[in-house]
Amino acid sequence: MLNNEKINDLSNKIREILNNSPVLDLQNNINALLKGAFTKMELISREEYDVQAEVLRNTKKKLELIEAKLAALEADLTSRPTHKI
Repeated sequence: MLNNEKINDLSNKIREILNNSPVLDLQNNINALLKGAFTKMELISREEYDVQAEVLRNTKKKLELIEAKLAALEADLTSRPTHKI
């Protein structure tokens, strides 16, 4: 059976090989490519989406209140008798 020293030595050698290989560069390039693509697609985070959805809900409620007030004002105006001078 392998002892801990040999396992650690093997692990260190593998880590050293990977650090000196183009795999790390490839990973960095892929990350940069994906970030660029997501930026071009104008994607937003879930948190930002939730904030905007809440703003939209509040705006919709305010609009409904304004529409109800407008309807009441219009009804009041049409129910008033017209006076001719």
